[in-house]
Amino acid sequence: MTRFAPAFLILSWVIMGFSFAFWVPMAWDWWDDNGRNLSVWAGCFGLTLLTGLWLWWRTRRSRGELTVRDGFLLVNLVWLVLPVYAALPLLFTVHGISVVQAYFEAMSGLTATGATSLAGLDLLAPSVNIWRCFLQLIGGLGIMLLALAVLPFLGLGGLQIFKAEMPGPMKDSRLTPRIAETARGMWGVYFVLSLACFLAYRWGGMSWADAFMHMCTTVGLGGLSSHDQSFGYWNSPQLEWTAVLFMTLAGISFARYFLLWQLRSLAPLTRDAEVRAYVTVLLLVTALVTVMLLARGVYDDFPGAVRHAAFQVVSVATTTGYSTTDYLTWPTFVPTLMLFLGCFVSCAGSTGGGIKMVRMLVLVRLAQRELLRILHPRVVHPVTLGGARIANDVVANVMAFMLIYGGVMVALTMTLLASGLDVVTAFSAVIANVNNIGPGMGRIGPTGNYASFTDFQLALCALAMVLGRLELLSMLVLLTPQFWKR
Repeated sequence: MTRFAPAFLILSWVIMGFSFAFWVPMAWDWWDDNGRNLSVWAGCFGLTLLTGLWLWWRTRRSRGELTVRDGFLLVNLVWLVLPVYAALPLLFTVHGISVVQAYFEAMSGLTATGATSLAGLDLLAPSVNIWRCFLQLIGGLGIMLLALAVLPFLGLGGLQIFKAEMPGPMKDSRLTPRIAETARGMWGVYFVLSLACFLAYRWGGMSWADAFMHMCTTVGLGGLSSHDQSFGYWNSPQLEWTAVLFMTLAGISFARYFLLWQLRSLAPLTRDAEVRAYVTVLLLVTALVTVMLLARGVYDDFPGAVRHAAFQVVSVATTTGYSTTDYLTWPTFVPTLMLFLGCFVSCAGSTGGGIKMVRMLVLVRLAQRELLRILHPRVVHPVTLGGARIANDVVANVMAFMLIYGGVMVALTMTLLASGLDVVTAFSAVIANVNNIGPGMGRIGPTGNYASFTDFQLALCALAMVLGRLELLSMLVLLTPQFWKR
């Protein structure tokens, strides 16, 4: 621990800060459930706080500037350790849940994946559902980004963490001169959008509890619900269109909203190539699915077809995972297309998972350049995006990411197949968890869940979630021998 003591010191602060998250379900349990599980929430709070204090005491003299290795180690430790504490109340409040299953649920919440192995959600204690959904609010923008905002008060730098946590080409971008100021600004945008979503859901007819829980899982693009039927529980066009609006907004980079506020201009959105591609894909696919549903007779009326098409397409494409109907009964092309969209549609810097739209745009531009060079070998044609030239190291990073992404997908799928899953369930489970979508196809469709998975299969899916949340490279770098050499 001595070598990485500065990272463990920050981890202690993160654990202590996370302990206060238990106050939310604890307060709800006292107010709405007569304190039935109050001792559980209080005990989890105390245990988490005490272990954070113990780790702080062991590392309190290790103040210093974080190195790049410290940053990567810290990011991984946070996403692997916090679900342990988050799983504790589930073990004591959910009947029959195993340790691995509880960890899977907690990892699903904090990584904003939205996969669940629990049935009978309507019968769970209100505080438990509050906790499951609140985890997605915490994890949506990234716990490390929140911790980054307080690092200056600890006398420690945070640039290494910012680079390890921020996705893809955004790693080298700064919106303000100070990283902590950037973090607080983006968190402020996250809070404002969350508040607006909460009030809109309440106005649309949800109870205060449901409005809070679904605000957490909409802006966090996590998709967990307090009802087995998800949004189908209400069968409300108003609530569904509200969800479509906020899922779409949450799928755009929060950095763009921060710049929009700073510049008092819509230019950061309207001129951004990634945002334009994101909106275009959602509109085109929604139109395509609407036409197919009408043509195949799934729905007889246009308003109903476009309503269900828009909700399901936006939900899966932005990696949220809500549903209003069993879309696996639709023409097979449609759910397959939606699952494919969930791999890349969300913007970098949003709360969504997947490859991110900006990487796909870079790959498309690269393919265009290579096709041009086949015809004109001597032409100088740099890869550009939005009129700006993409540096060669960024292109190389994207190519390396895609190579590793493909390798991880194959390796995880083959492992799940070897464990006894059928090919549709195994492959879609890997796609759904690596890209933080949640529901997949086969046994884990919108009306199913992961309850039939073994502990080994759930553990592998939990690993896929954190790999996807950290965008593969940030986690796999720890497996290189060079990382551990002095």
